[in-house]
Amino acid sequence: MSISYLTSIVLQIMDLESRNAVLQTELDKATPLSSRNIDPISWLPRSPPRHTLQSHRNTINCIAFHPIFSSVASGSDDCTIKIWDWELGELEMTIKGHTRAVLDVDFGGVRGGTLLASCSSDLTIKLWDPADEYKNIRTLQGHDHSVSAVRFIPSGAAGAPLSGNLLVSASRDKALKIWDVTTGYCVKTLQGHTSWVRDVYPSLDGRYLLSTGDDTTIRLWDISISNPVNQLTMVGHEHFIECCALAPPTSYQYLAILAGLKKPPPASSTAEFMASGSRDKTIKIWDSRGTCLKTLVGHDNWVRALAFHPGGKYLFSVSDDKTLRCWDLSQECKCVKVLKDTHERFVTCLRWAPDMIKDVPLVDNGAVEGQNPNSDGTPRDKKTQASTSKVQIRCVIATGGVDSKLRIFAN
Repeated sequence: MSISYLTSIVLQIMDLESRNAVLQTELDKATPLSSRNIDPISWLPRSPPRHTLQSHRNTINCIAFHPIFSSVASGSDDCTIKIWDWELGELEMTIKGHTRAVLDVDFGGVRGGTLLASCSSDLTIKLWDPADEYKNIRTLQGHDHSVSAVRFIPSGAAGAPLSGNLLVSASRDKALKIWDVTTGYCVKTLQGHTSWVRDVYPSLDGRYLLSTGDDTTIRLWDISISNPVNQLTMVGHEHFIECCALAPPTSYQYLAILAGLKKPPPASSTAEFMASGSRDKTIKIWDSRGTCLKTLVGHDNWVRALAFHPGGKYLFSVSDDKTLRCWDLSQECKCVKVLKDTHERFVTCLRWAPDMIKDVPLVDNGAVEGQNPNSDGTPRDKKTQASTSKVQIRCVIATGGVDSKLRIFAN
């Protein structure tokens, strides 16, 4: 066998391997994210982003993921909301209705009837119906200044964590308002902040609200009672606070160590730990007693948004320093990853796609098919449980910025 023949064979093999690599890359791009083999609990975003989406004509202020479909909404200083398909990287539609900057958006509402809520510097909150081409079905009026944040409040019902007909808004008029989206009425107004309220975050069970703003306080409200109370006020930041978030129960095992607890609080307690991000360039971790457990230093400019990893091990932050940072809660909140130049200009917002909630049917003995009935082997009561819910983490993060771009980071 001649050397030239062997060389030809080697070159053909190399060419086939090269073609195979190209085809595998194309296949990876075409494969739906939900069907890939990943370890969602430890997944961290990496550069480059999966998609860079452009259509807005001004700063993107806010992002929200649809709880079921691969849609993501973005709101901008250009007064519009845009709906994108984050898997395909395509613009689906542009929603017009607000007359000034759109400052926040959120998906939620009663189960089976998902709505999109938006709020604006035009003092209004608008509700849009995704099932009817995002028709504006209601406009909520009552705030006396810019409405800076809006969030649906979970009902806490078993198997339906995203359902609920209540909505909370935060405003520059110093108030928080709770609305019934089915009637459009404001059912409660929470007073306590002494300046602009910039952010609000409801607990998973809908019992608590966490709020913050220009008075440099973080306030925890118990809204499960008829007359909601400001249960806790945390002070420690040296400048306006831009954002806040309640830690998910999956993070309690790590934060309990930070707090010096012998064992984590029960998962049923939904306001045990929280985080805040400020213009003083720091992030602070707090416990339910109002104690600052840790100050996270690393950003070189205002901290604009926070998101806990659903797996519980990490906290993510974005900043005017153009970076996205990953903080490891199991290593005393050490910064373990920095995505530099996430945007060309200030990064204004960050959202993690919500978990997929799937109803798994039960077999005749009351157990999930393929699983044992109960931990002790006894069958579940069929009358009380016809199905169970399986939570699946979606490894998708979106960021928006002053560069008018929406970036999707996905596994």
